[in-house]
Amino acid sequence: MKKLLAAILTLAMALSLAACGGGNGGGQGGEGTGDGSGAGNTELNIFMWSDYMSDSLVANFEKEFGVKVNISYMNDNADSITKLTAGAGDGYDLIMTCDAYMESLIAGGYLEPLDLSQIPNSKNINQAYWSEENQGYCVPYLMNYIYVVYDTERCPIEITCYNDLINPALKGEIGSIDGARNLFPIALVALGYDPNSREESEIAEAYEWLVKYNENVAAYGSTETNMVNGTISVMFTYDGNTAEAMSAMGDNNTLVVAPFTSDPVQLGFDLYVIPKGAKHMDLAYKFLNYICDAQVMADNLVENPYSCPNDAAVAVASEDYRNAPAFNFGYKTNVFFQEDVGDAIAIYDKYFQMLKVG
Repeated sequence: MKKLLAAILTLAMALSLAACGGGNGGGQGGEGTGDGSGAGNTELNIFMWSDYMSDSLVANFEKEFGVKVNISYMNDNADSITKLTAGAGDGYDLIMTCDAYMESLIAGGYLEPLDLSQIPNSKNINQAYWSEENQGYCVPYLMNYIYVVYDTERCPIEITCYNDLINPALKGEIGSIDGARNLFPIALVALGYDPNSREESEIAEAYEWLVKYNENVAAYGSTETNMVNGTISVMFTYDGNTAEAMSAMGDNNTLVVAPFTSDPVQLGFDLYVIPKGAKHMDLAYKFLNYICDAQVMADNLVENPYSCPNDAAVAVASEDYRNAPAFNFGYKTNVFFQEDVGDAIAIYDKYFQMLKVG
């Protein structure tokens, strides 16, 4: 059963990039006592997205606790799931994953249960962003609204819903993030279906919608770079990327979050979990508590301006962060979340591969 679950999970994560981009290789190291007790542990091994945590946060943690932090970087979510389902505790103490697959990871027994009494700063996290089912196995790091942004001066049309993205007037104007579980939901919503549909007929219709969308996409990937240099006028992207683009444009910023009137937007979470059998659980707990500290996370948001589930950190964050127009839109409660679609992930894979070929 676990082998089957691992195969499904690996396929699932191969379909969708996580919230914040790819990475480049990194080192891993540190041999502990092997029992997770913490005796003599001096190295902490983390697997996560690159360019998603400030160097000063890591350096300050190392200095305060007299330890070495080794960070390896994932290229996509499949990397983290492959490690978790293959027994990542042999090499890593903390792994970043996303909310969409927590149910299966917990059911498969791939994660260490957490003792939140060892993470007292976790009280700073807004409970609305931390489901009761997940609380015993993960700590939220950052979160991401995935929405549409456009340049009010250069975009040829006003955008108020997903269906506007297939308007032929936008041919070559869109920069987009990638991944089946990011793209298919907006097509399903546009068609009036559940964004986590398991029905092949609906997913097939979504594919046809995405074929039209694909015709308007100039580039997938570094959306904010393309927006700032003027090669696109529309982004389907994460709020953090939007914040960076708006900041880079400075006083000349003409970007706005599209004022959707009815379509919901996706809200996703990046979470830290301790893999089963982790060797340095004491340091993992210290690190989790450290990043939940209000000032530590507020400082981290300067370089990583994504939505943050840590209310205490947001309260002491810079005014630039708290007042950033990337987070100033009026439909934050009109959201949907990625859900585990079970065996239907194979259907998404089939149509996503067809879309990529096209």
